[in-house]
Amino acid sequence: MKVFYASTLFGAMSLAAAIDDGRFGDGRRVLVVSNNAAIPEVSTPLDQASGFAALRSRFDEVRSWNELIAPLHPSDWRARVIEVPMMERLIRSHWDLDGVEELVLESIAVPPARTIAGLVRDCPISVYSDGLMSYGPTRDPLPAEIFRRIERLLHLDLVPGLRPLLLSEYDVTPAILPDERFRSVVDEVAATASGLPSGQAIILGQYLSALDIVTPEEEAALHATMLEALAARGCTTVVFKPHPAAGRRHAQLLRAAAEPLGVRLAVAGESVPAEVCFAVMRPELVVGCFSTGLVTARRYFGLPVASYGTEMVLERLTPYENSNRIPVTIVDALLPRLSADGRIEPPPTLDLPELVRSVGYCMQADTYPDLRPASVAFDRRYFKRRRLEMLGLADEPAGKPGTLSRIRKKIRSAI
Repeated sequence: MKVFYASTLFGAMSLAAAIDDGRFGDGRRVLVVSNNAAIPEVSTPLDQASGFAALRSRFDEVRSWNELIAPLHPSDWRARVIEVPMMERLIRSHWDLDGVEELVLESIAVPPARTIAGLVRDCPISVYSDGLMSYGPTRDPLPAEIFRRIERLLHLDLVPGLRPLLLSEYDVTPAILPDERFRSVVDEVAATASGLPSGQAIILGQYLSALDIVTPEEEAALHATMLEALAARGCTTVVFKPHPAAGRRHAQLLRAAAEPLGVRLAVAGESVPAEVCFAVMRPELVVGCFSTGLVTARRYFGLPVASYGTEMVLERLTPYENSNRIPVTIVDALLPRLSADGRIEPPPTLDLPELVRSVGYCMQADTYPDLRPASVAFDRRYFKRRRLEMLGLADEPAGKPGTLSRIRKKIRSAI
């Protein structure tokens, strides 16, 4: 028996592609789903979302993590150490999980995946990536009882030539899921979609304010500016695709901004995967901040894409170790950029793998000492001067107190 966990349709489609590719063999398959939205009670659960029916046949049973731990929130609750043996017995008994041969998880460093890993023990773990995050450092250190069980990382080849940093400190082997398998699953889900709007362009929403990267007002302004730029390009019909966990307020505010511009704005269902929208709508342009959907749109559907607002996000991300830093760095460095007046400019010419390795090192120097670059050409877009000084990758300004020198020596000794 294999136990799988997913919180989004994107994750469930990735699992379906891996199953179709024979990565998990035969036997009973149990899918545990969770709804990690800020207020799960008012959002659509994964197993009730449009399109899930097309994936359901891959699993023998579907269980809800939210129902099991209600009224606690999946992103917050974890068992106390003293409760783990009891909770493990209860879960195995309640869900009939005797004889688990493999546990398959996304976002292993945080609850609920980390919580599930600690409660379904004594079996190997496979991790499958949740988009561009796989190219960044592991968010938090994992306890030995978890990382020693992880045998592989399954990931989509979103950026060919770029190797995931995720779990590399534990010598976990990354394995690529074939493009054709994932695209086939998306087409299967898209075939069941109905009532989707159409438009010349798609704006991909995220939940930046919920992550405290920007304020709600700034995020609304970001979407409005994207819409103004599209209007400047001559777009009269635009589709807004909200993030599944972002709620409905962004769509309401954007509708109000569309009317003065003479743009007809349609809103795609929040539970519909962006990839299904790409497959069905085939827009002329996909715009977003640093959503993984920008990369899947170009990689799997050949659609023109452009990013907007990445410079602000790179500046705002705190601390430097913020796990969103690698995804926004990749999008900023890899994809064309949309300007406020509607022009699309190419990204700079640079060595993306080297940039990702250097940023990854600066994020988690203790964890990835082998990634330390011989030097870093200071680009304030991707690196903070203070961070480089602390790591000994840049000289301190003359006459500056020696606090950073002392910190730098401690870091070097730790490495």
